[in-house]
Amino acid sequence: MDNKKLSDALKYHAEGRPGKIQVIPTKPTATQRDLSLAYSPGVAEPCLEIQKDENFAYNYTAKGNLVAVISNGTAVLGLGDIGALAGKPVMEGKGLLFKIFADVDVFDIEVNEKNIDKFVETVKAIAPTFGGINLEDIKAPECFEIEDRLKAELDIPLMHDDQHGTAIISSAALLNALEVAGKKIEDAKIVVNGAGAAANSCTRLYVALGAQKKNIVMCDSKGVINSKRTDLNPRKEEFKTDRDINTLAEAVKDADVFLGLSKGNVLSQDMVRSMASNPIVFALANPNPEITYEDAMASRPDIIFGTGRSDYPNQINNVLGFPYIFRGALDTHSKAINEEMKLAAVRALAELAKKPVPEIVSKAYGGKAMTFGKEYLIPTALDPRLLETVAPAVAKAAIESGVARHEIKDWDAYRDQLRHRMGLNNKLIDGLRVRAKKAPKKVVFSEPNNVSVLSAAVAAKADGICVPVLVGNETNIARIAEENNINISGIEIINNRAENQGSRRDRYAKYLAEKNARNGYTYAESLELMFNRSYFATMMVEMGDADAMVCGVYTKYTDAIKPALEIVGTREGIDHIAALNIVNTAKGTFFLADTLVNNHPSVETLEEIVKLTNDSVKIFNVDPVIAMLSYSNFGADNTGSPVTVHKAVENLHKNHPEILVDGEMQVNFALDKDLRSATYPFSKLEGKDVNTLIFPNLSSANITYKTLLSMGLAENVGPVQMGLKKPIYVCEPEASVRDIMNIVTIAVIDAQINGKK
Repeated sequence: MDNKKLSDALKYHAEGRPGKIQVIPTKPTATQRDLSLAYSPGVAEPCLEIQKDENFAYNYTAKGNLVAVISNGTAVLGLGDIGALAGKPVMEGKGLLFKIFADVDVFDIEVNEKNIDKFVETVKAIAPTFGGINLEDIKAPECFEIEDRLKAELDIPLMHDDQHGTAIISSAALLNALEVAGKKIEDAKIVVNGAGAAANSCTRLYVALGAQKKNIVMCDSKGVINSKRTDLNPRKEEFKTDRDINTLAEAVKDADVFLGLSKGNVLSQDMVRSMASNPIVFALANPNPEITYEDAMASRPDIIFGTGRSDYPNQINNVLGFPYIFRGALDTHSKAINEEMKLAAVRALAELAKKPVPEIVSKAYGGKAMTFGKEYLIPTALDPRLLETVAPAVAKAAIESGVARHEIKDWDAYRDQLRHRMGLNNKLIDGLRVRAKKAPKKVVFSEPNNVSVLSAAVAAKADGICVPVLVGNETNIARIAEENNINISGIEIINNRAENQGSRRDRYAKYLAEKNARNGYTYAESLELMFNRSYFATMMVEMGDADAMVCGVYTKYTDAIKPALEIVGTREGIDHIAALNIVNTAKGTFFLADTLVNNHPSVETLEEIVKLTNDSVKIFNVDPVIAMLSYSNFGADNTGSPVTVHKAVENLHKNHPEILVDGEMQVNFALDKDLRSATYPFSKLEGKDVNTLIFPNLSSANITYKTLLSMGLAENVGPVQMGLKKPIYVCEPEASVRDIMNIVTIAVIDAQINGKK
């Protein structure tokens, strides 16, 4: 396979380890004893226990956290019947969402079988492996019978998400929309355009919530499903109307609610205008809704509108439901996902939207005010409260309805457990990207002849994160782009060596010579530096011709940052710069400093690193809890680096009591608050979970985070520069496209903050 010719989507799936999910051991395997416990002879003991009582499978195997995503590929996304294997990327993607939003493990199972009987028998045969089953992308009407039969014959939670996911999320939005509109569900006249799996399930759930069948009109591709039709299957027959109407236009007249699960552009502005006051329109066809957001908003001022898209308010997105529904079902070892559990999820989502939105959520969406109303009917996908809200509601319903095998006694402890499952959460960078997109900045790339840098610049532009500017020879950049199938159209390229940049070089050189005249800079030397892309790009930021800069893939950090130190300089009152790396681990997200700059920091340098880190961590909407590390604890060693750290902590406590920091301490005491509390109850960090680690020297910091990454124990974001006056960011030489995009995102947010000062 020639990766140069692949699209970004194909590269994403192909590069590195192909696909999107993997299996990782959860127990030690380093010694012969470990292996003898994991397999023969030790494995016999849990086998015999499970033989006695099958419920022990939840104690001794992964069953209790394992869901099968099963499909035969007959109704994949908007692609239709593409076959089981062709649908595998979608099933892997579903598994990825399960994991990142609710820490649910997934095996995706593609069954090459369209016969209902054989498909059902296949799923039944493999069901003992799993704690739950998510049916996916199976076409109607077969999906109805398949789900009904499996639910009747299996004793684990099972749900066809294409049906019930949309039903649950749209029901929550509908309840809140009706409240905003001042209407009651039992009185609402509802039109459902579409009669497939999702439409049928949505309509049934609306009825369960109180909607009256006599007030519901369902349409399919042939028009209104009415009593005159002779071509109706049992699922459509259930919702036929006796009204003498035949078209969608007739159906929506005076209707309170329109639910679209059909195709784009079938609902006109005139149809919307014919609806009742405060009409609720959920146009969920993807990627093109039944009516565009712009047309809907222009049709009438009192409309309450939602789509399935993330770029408009009120996104009705299944990811708000299925990870958390299965989480609650798995944690109670449920035998099913029943109506009570689905209704509990609906009400939990609806109620969550009415609660004050935490600052972290608002900041993730660029500081946008989110208050319950027409433009905020349901929570956003990046709301970290979803897991601790929806999963417990579902779990309670499972227990109260009698399908749970395991009863949760302490609900506060359960919510704590859910929060700790995700650590800070691996949505951190996703939230930052949403924030960056709200006010994209001009970012100059000084090394676009690197394929990863060029790809990242193009991807960042496509994602709306930044407006990239490339500094270099346009012919060379175009050649590299063509060779690697990278589309650079529409991206500005500045050749700093070209004749037409002479006046800019002159202007930059004069400024630099004047600014640094007492540091030995002459005009001639400054002009020569402007032929260097790094210096030229840095001057673009200094002079306001760009908002931020990304560089560094060709040289070590200290060399790459040199132009920034000479031109931009450090922040007021700061004499040093430092670097921060963010590592996402199974235990949460941690901020590590200083990982790249200061070899053997003095007391004063350590104090500045702490102050810089404290400010930088807050950029990520996190309250820093800082431990200053050493090989000894709290004065136990009065020689070497512990003394330096000890003195720095002493000064910080005296001069900056607002910073939550303590030390010196060993890393195990920093990360284990119970151990720390039992041994050193006087610590300023008493009862706190540390999220920020300051190392005594560069070696220990750099070795630690690179060890974590090399062992696959963490995912890295960084390095984040700290201390410069303006956003100049240096990537590491081995940085991937994703790494660079993460740096670009942070640079943009830094520029946003810098622009407000």
